[in-house]
Amino acid sequence: MELTDGNVINVLTELLPYIEADGGWLEFVEIDYMEEGAFVKVRLGGACSTCAMSSITLKQGIEARLKQEFAELQGVIQVL
Repeated sequence: MELTDGNVINVLTELLPYIEADGGWLEFVEIDYMEEGAFVKVRLGGACSTCAMSSITLKQGIEARLKQEFAELQGVIQVL
């Protein structure tokens, strides 16, 4: 799948029920093309903003799922 805003939003939308079930929310911010490659920036809020497990959700959940769909993706960055 091509790494576009719309395609990333579609994949993130699949993950929303899991995030929302724990009282959190997830917002797509942008795709950032850095020297190291492409990164997706997201914002986690609600219960996720204070949860100690949010870094695990970000890396093992959100990032892993996006990397399955977008081979060129280097990672996901959480922004405040």
